[in-house]
Amino acid sequence: MNKKASIVWNGIFKENPSLRLVLGTCPTLAVTTLAVNGLGMGLAATFVLICSGAVISALRNIIPSKVRLPAYITIIAAFVTLLMMLVKAYLPALNSALGVYLPLIVVNCIILGRAEMFASKNKVLDSALDGLGMGLGFTLTLVLMGSIREILGSGTLFGLNLHIPMDPMTVFITPPGGFFVFGVLMGLAILLENYTGHRMERKQSCEGCPAAGMCQGEEEA
Repeated sequence: MNKKASIVWNGIFKENPSLRLVLGTCPTLAVTTLAVNGLGMGLAATFVLICSGAVISALRNIIPSKVRLPAYITIIAAFVTLLMMLVKAYLPALNSALGVYLPLIVVNCIILGRAEMFASKNKVLDSALDGLGMGLGFTLTLVLMGSIREILGSGTLFGLNLHIPMDPMTVFITPPGGFFVFGVLMGLAILLENYTGHRMERKQSCEGCPAAGMCQGEEEA
């Protein structure tokens, strides 16, 4: 596998932001009552990841180190604002379904974390590919969770009635059901990483945090 493909694959599987790094869990749990909501949220985050990563990488040698985080947030917020205007204009139903979680992409730890850990240290194309991989990994997780919860909780998939010969288990479209499905998927991800030999080394405290560089914990440790 060449370097470019490896960067994308890393975000989809090896460092899947939701199931491996456990980032962005709030929207992961909140918007996945329906598969279409998960798809919309994932694609929105992917757009911001790619665009902000590319711009931050291009400006990495210009942005002063002392103001890098405010600068990153400003760049991310600009793309989120553009995204919100497009979604409100052309996808009002999705805008209503995602609600506050669409503007909260600005402070999504996946996006800010990749800006600090990858885009600020790598070339533009590699940063865009990293955003694509992380976005696809996030989107696949949301769609998978949304599909499971929608099928079991409502008996539908992307709004289509599946005519399942059993009563819907509405607990799956409630917060406890979301936590249960998320926990099962995380367990399966760990089993898969052990089976494939791509086991992630997990550390305690700030040393093991994927966003350690964003706070003072790394310097104080």
